[in-house]
Amino acid sequence: MRAAFVETLTELAERDPRVVLLTGDLGFNMLEPFAERFPDRFYNAGVAEQNMVGLATGLAESGMIPFAYSIATFATMRPYEFIRNGPVLHQLPVRIVGVGGGFEYGNNGATHYGLEDVGILRMQRGLTVVVPTDAAHARTAFEQTYALPRPIYYRLSKGGAAIPGQDTDFELGRLTRLRAGGDVALVALGASVTDALAAADLLAAEGVEASVAVVESFNPSPHDDLADFLADVPLAVTVEPHFVDGGVGTLVAEVIAERGLSTRLRRCGVEDLPRGITGSQAFLQEHFGISATAVAGAATSMVASARR
Repeated sequence: MRAAFVETLTELAERDPRVVLLTGDLGFNMLEPFAERFPDRFYNAGVAEQNMVGLATGLAESGMIPFAYSIATFATMRPYEFIRNGPVLHQLPVRIVGVGGGFEYGNNGATHYGLEDVGILRMQRGLTVVVPTDAAHARTAFEQTYALPRPIYYRLSKGGAAIPGQDTDFELGRLTRLRAGGDVALVALGASVTDALAAADLLAAEGVEASVAVVESFNPSPHDDLADFLADVPLAVTVEPHFVDGGVGTLVAEVIAERGLSTRLRRCGVEDLPRGITGSQAFLQEHFGISATAVAGAATSMVASARR
């Protein structure tokens, strides 16, 4: 997905001289195609994310479209006030690009775990959050949204393998449905849909039919699509490499409550800040209950309870 970002951004910069790229001293062996093609539109702000967002805000005020790139935790939390009081308050087209949400930097420890980025930025009502599922959707998302006259946060996975059964279309505020089933609905955040689809396969082997859908944007969020998706399903499980609060689990809970749906909900996400534990992404997702097997287990438990 990172490669798709750089490739697409370079193509956009070819035809739009307003496109600028900033980095917080990251992206080596990744951002060079843009930096070498447009050296006068590439800035390394150093390990100073607040300054990077401040510089991006000034560039946007001057008519540019700046993309500020860093690891998800550093791109969102360290400069949070700068994001709020700069591009959000003044509705400027600053693009924050956060890479490696959830446990994708698992071996680096808790400082690198992106578990609250979607939640804290979703709270900024003037800022759009985009969480693509794969590289193809990331490319389409950039092309369709880069010129919007408001700030955007792109949460990018380090991976980006194509999602089976998904086309390359992307539309803000819409839910993408990938699988139909009447027993339980699995709703995933961005690239975690791979775990939801794998969980659906595990459930199918047990005779449980699971529908699968993915949320890829907030502000606008797919409220109407989610209400339609959940209306006739008795049970729902959300899966996200994020805290259980603030992300897709909270969005689904809001839709169920506000639309008066009878769907029972189980949120699979991280429930507390990990302390003193590191490891691979796969290890951490299993440990914190957001792997395919953990999601399938949560759904199986709900289905069994409902059938009693």
